[in-house]
Amino acid sequence: MQKKNRYGLTLAFWIALIGVLAIVALSLIFPNAFERLTASIRASISVNFGWFYLLSTLGLIFVCVFLMLSPAGKIRLGDPHTAPEYSTISWISMLFSAGMGITLVFYGASEPLSHYAIQAPEATEYTQEALRDAFKYTFLHYGIHGWAIYAIVGLALAYFQFRKKEPALFSSTLKPLFGRRMDGSLGKVVDSLTIFATITGVATSLGAGSMQINGGLNFLVGTPQNFKVQLIIIIIATVLFMTSAVSGLDKGVKLLSNGNMIMAILLMIGAVIIGPSVRMFDIMSESIGAYMQDFLRISTQTGVGNPAQQKWVGDWTILFLAWWLAWSPFVGLFIARISRGRTVREFVGYVLLVPTLFSILWFTIFGVLSINALDTDPNLIEYPLESLLFGTFEQYPMTTVMSIIAIFLVFSFFITSADSATFVLSMQSENGTLHPQNWIKILWGLILALIAAVLLRFGGINTLQNVMIIVAFPFAILLIIITVSLLKELHYERVKMGLTLDPKRYPEKDSPFRSYEDTDEDDDEI
Repeated sequence: MQKKNRYGLTLAFWIALIGVLAIVALSLIFPNAFERLTASIRASISVNFGWFYLLSTLGLIFVCVFLMLSPAGKIRLGDPHTAPEYSTISWISMLFSAGMGITLVFYGASEPLSHYAIQAPEATEYTQEALRDAFKYTFLHYGIHGWAIYAIVGLALAYFQFRKKEPALFSSTLKPLFGRRMDGSLGKVVDSLTIFATITGVATSLGAGSMQINGGLNFLVGTPQNFKVQLIIIIIATVLFMTSAVSGLDKGVKLLSNGNMIMAILLMIGAVIIGPSVRMFDIMSESIGAYMQDFLRISTQTGVGNPAQQKWVGDWTILFLAWWLAWSPFVGLFIARISRGRTVREFVGYVLLVPTLFSILWFTIFGVLSINALDTDPNLIEYPLESLLFGTFEQYPMTTVMSIIAIFLVFSFFITSADSATFVLSMQSENGTLHPQNWIKILWGLILALIAAVLLRFGGINTLQNVMIIVAFPFAILLIIITVSLLKELHYERVKMGLTLDPKRYPEKDSPFRSYEDTDEDDDEI
């Protein structure tokens, strides 16, 4: 267990914070040189280790399927009769808001449009083949691959946190392999890496979120697009998400997440009403078929021998897998925190499939909406990313209503993600406690807002994004080790119970099976 200072903060907190501040300082002092360096490292990882991202992520999908079918799927994340802490609807809303959230609104209309009309992955732009590929690859980038990463990370943390009574730290998940050494310096390195990855991911998203809100307001009411407006947005959002954070999960994130899902569904229904609804569902049906038919090929495709395609895979598929990996410490910890009482099978099934299906529906509806809008505004492809959705709405009825809902949804997702992040960072900073102190939540909220504001002002968002993608590489290696550790401990517990899982043979309350401690006791007896 990590030692805390008199303020309750662990060494991992200070290591990660100093590391992030050093990165921010370098991006401000040497902006061009440091951005070139990080971009070069990021590109090198993409070119040389793209295959690793692809195969490891595909492997995680197979692990998830195995866990759903395995007898170990009956194991409950908690004591034998622990009931789920949140209703299934609220639970799904919370994990979806933290895990995807603002990305839906930011890329829902833009990515399918890009693959169809700007840079098609395989076919010629503006063709029927390009249209099919646009959605097939969008499903690849936002579907089951990313949620398999979240599912394994979240399951490992929830399993050791609630089943094994360990602190909610990544170092805890490695004890079946490394034992008590994870309570020492090795554990501090692991936990520092996860805090560092969380800070970079969330700060980047805060900057991007403020830009899209600014873009929407500019399109809707002519608000200037500049740093001052974005700073005001960040300040307002910070006050709101810190207020939500100190009010607790039940009153804060839960209510916001439920509201997010209602607004998201209303926006989708509105898009179906104003758009070519029959075409939307026709394309969705055909694209799902193409995605399933080509699933293994596009899941392992590196573009070797074809420089143009290899570059596309690096710029899109590898980038998004790295993005999912970089976000997985934050999202995994949050999903784990709200998942007490779920079974392994229920946890993996819901986390893997429900958000994937919702994403397919969302990206099809808004992708068709934007692609169809090209008929009336061919210049739509030239819109900046943060304004494209609002430019799409302008080509249809109910422009103002749809834009207002979208702005509120972005702002709400913005607050929910930051709220969840401050909670997770506070947990990690206090040795994995489930109930971090409010002053630490406020501290993290201010730190995240300050980093995002400074980087927006001096143009360091791209550099921080590069760093986030770079950090994803060692975390991908760590995730494989975590997966092996999780499977080892699940197998051990299954054997302890017998070949079939019998609820009467569950360990007694507060007396979990631990291979890394039971083995030590057996050795002592010998």
